Order: sequence, then structure tokens, then C-alpha cells
Amino acid sequence: MSLQPFGARLRRAMDERGPLCVGIDPHASLLTEWRLNDDVAGLERFSRTVVEALSDRIAVFKPQSAFFERFGSRGVAVLEKTVEEARAAGALVLMDAKRGDIGSTMAAYAEAFLRKDSPLFSDALTVSPYLGYGSLSPAIALARESGAGLFVLALTSNPEGGEVQHAVRSDGRDVGATMLAHLAAENTGEEPLGSFGAVVGATLGDLSSYDLDINGPLLAPGVGAQGATPADLPRVFGAAVRNVVPNVSRGVLRHGPDVGALRASADRFADEIRAALPTG
Repeated sequence: MSLQPFGARLRRAMDERGPLCVGIDPHASLLTEWRLNDDVAGLERFSRTVVEALSDRIAVFKPQSAFFERFGSRGVAVLEKTVEEARAAGALVLMDAKRGDIGSTMAAYAEAFLRKDSPLFSDALTVSPYLGYGSLSPAIALARESGAGLFVLALTSNPEGGEVQHAVRSDGRDVGATMLAHLAAENTGEEPLGSFGAVVGATLGDLSSYDLDINGPLLAPGVGAQGATPADLPRVFGAAVRNVVPNVSRGVLRHGPDVGALRASADRFADEIRAALPTG
């Protein structure tokens, strides 16, 4: 059975549960804070606890693939199980793998995360367009076929990103704005929301010079430990704020392994985000 397009499923999840996205980022330091060993058993306990605590109340989980891959095949097996359990519990899964390559290699990355019978099939995937937006074509095609989505790095919050994303093209538009324009074209005519989103940092301040109205979701990392607050979102994203998916990782995860504390932290962020967003 084919899935509804990711954008439609995400819009429904955001409307029903609020837009909060929580990372599953098992840093070695977080495993230590949770009094878990930095090994596959600790990884599994950490991931399962986060999913069990939050899968009934948030719209999106965002597992960071690197923190699983560092344990080799056994870590990837834990990631497969995490994805399966999160999706079975009703949350959407955005795989944060930031893949980017060309031709058959990009197609293979897409098959790993976006083919419906893949053990790592996720509702959406982060991708890097900095081999040229056209290099993403295999992932875009497979996402459309599978009912999945993509989040394309556009205006990231890391300070190093500016040397690429703010570089000005011959047409006078910078690279970040070019990526946003490509995504707007992908989402033309899609209702209630397109499936091709952008990663735009919540810590970037005034973005009024950019057209963020891409008719698609805007993943906004940086809320919580990186310094941005839910109250900042309307100022940063303007009229596009209704389509923002604020991502919080350490701000929630540091409250584990106590399930009640994890839930309370996620609920607090969700309430603050809801209060910050315009109604109607």
C-alpha cells in the first residue's frame, strides 16, 4: 500500500501533536550522563527509552545516523530497530544522515533510506545539495515514489556554513536562496504541504531577506541547548513559521533516563512552541 505524501502526513502530525521534533542523538557524553556504557547495549537502551517515552506525544523523531554508525553493523542494527519502533508507535522518522553524492551513488544512498522495503526506510531524510542541487535527483525521484520527503541543507546554523551558503552566484542570488527556490519549485501545487523541506537554523536571527515560503517544511535546529528559544521562531521565520519543525535534542535528552522527566521536558517545549506560534 502506498503512503500518502510525506508533506500531507507531516501536516497532519503537526496539527494533531504540535510541530516538535526530538533528536535521538546518543553522544558518548549523553550515554555517560544516563549512566549507560558507551557500547551497543547502552545505545540500544538509550534509543528505546527515548522512543518509549515520547512516541505518543511528538510529531517527529530525528535519529542522527552517525551516532549509530560509529558502532559498526551492530549499531546500524540498533538504528533499524529504532526506526521500526518509532514508526510503529505513530511518530514520523526523519533520518539525519546528510547524504550527498552523484549518480548511482546518490541513488544507492536514497535506496538505503527511502526505498519502502529497506530496513532503514524513514519518512524523510536530510540531504546535502553541495554537489549541485541536480545531484539530488535520484533521491527526489525515489522520495516521490515512496511517499517520503527530503530536508535539504539550505541555511544551516553552524558558522562554517556561511562560506558556501552565502556565496553569491552570477545572478546575484546567494546559494542558500537558490536552494530555497529549487525547493519551492518542487513543492508547487502540493496541498496541504509539500514534501521537500529545507534545513534553516533557528539561531540565524533576521532572515527577512530570504523567501522561506517554499510550501514545504522548515526544519529548525538550534532550539534549546544551542541558544534559540521557541519565542524566537516567529521573528526568525516570519510568515513561514506555521511550517517550521523546531528540533530539540540535548534540551530534552539531558533529562533522561527518567521517562517522566523526558516527557515533562518534551511537553514543556511543545507548550512553549504552541504559545509562540500564531493561532488560526
